[in-house]
Amino acid sequence: MKFLDQVKIFVKAGNGGSGSPSFRREKFIEFGGPDGGDGGKGGSVILKSERNLNTLIDYRYQQHFKAKRGGDGKGKNQTGRGGKDLFLSVPIGTQIFEEDNKTLLFDFKKEKDEFTVAVGGRGGFGNTRFKSSTNRAPRKFTKGTKGEEFWIWLQLKTIADIGIIGLPNAGKSSLLASITSANPKIANYKFTTINPNLGVAMYDNKEITLADIPGLIEGAHTGVGLGIKFLKHVERCKTLLHLIDVSEEDLANCYKQIRKELGEYSKELLKKKEIIVLNKVDLLSQKDLKNKKMKFEEKLNKKVIQLSTFDKKLISNLKIKLLKNVS
Repeated sequence: MKFLDQVKIFVKAGNGGSGSPSFRREKFIEFGGPDGGDGGKGGSVILKSERNLNTLIDYRYQQHFKAKRGGDGKGKNQTGRGGKDLFLSVPIGTQIFEEDNKTLLFDFKKEKDEFTVAVGGRGGFGNTRFKSSTNRAPRKFTKGTKGEEFWIWLQLKTIADIGIIGLPNAGKSSLLASITSANPKIANYKFTTINPNLGVAMYDNKEITLADIPGLIEGAHTGVGLGIKFLKHVERCKTLLHLIDVSEEDLANCYKQIRKELGEYSKELLKKKEIIVLNKVDLLSQKDLKNKKMKFEEKLNKKVIQLSTFDKKLISNLKIKLLKNVS
């Protein structure tokens, strides 16, 4: 399934039905009088969040959505049938913006959240409504009002407990594949991942949702590499797992480079809880690994965790750490 995190769509609620100008036409009733019913209400357009969706691709090839019109009123004071509401499903984490793509209307943060984005028109009045002591046979009736219609933007910001960040080829996809049932693309070249991947890890009967954020490089906040397209997905993650390839020459510089890009995009990202992981430790000898780890911790005054996706014990230790950060 292709990933799509921003679309522009047109929504149109149904118009209200018209009232009826009917009069009673029954044998032996000399003065039947008006019996026109009201028109039915037009259907509304309602967006609803679903857990089993993680992309807006359904809106890539169809951008116009219209709810049903309300039925017209009928004789015998029959009210017209109400137009059926139109429900559109979106992933959790979707935000609705007005046509300017800046004014936020609603933010779907939970499953089964609903938001009426376009309200259906009201049904018109039948002539029975206008009957009075001085007007016993009114021919007046009203038409239904028009339903609301808008162009809106849908933007998806992935929601996850843990966001995996790091330079390209740091091993983010391999980590996701090793601790969840996700099957991200894995290859030995940069920018293997060009879309966020979601996975769920189980530990001690608890779920941990992880998002593999595509690799960031220097200048990402200005559009370099994959640019800011996926930095917004980091905003929704409760904790950031900063993955660093231990075979890099300057580990501290790798760390600072990513932190700088996060800070340039939003200072709020720097306030999130962070887990620093030195990955691919199987590539170094114990002596070299110990020296690199010690220098890194002393230089940044931060504790790190060692990881190799081929070592089940290290993976288990990481899961315990992740669980503590989401509990």
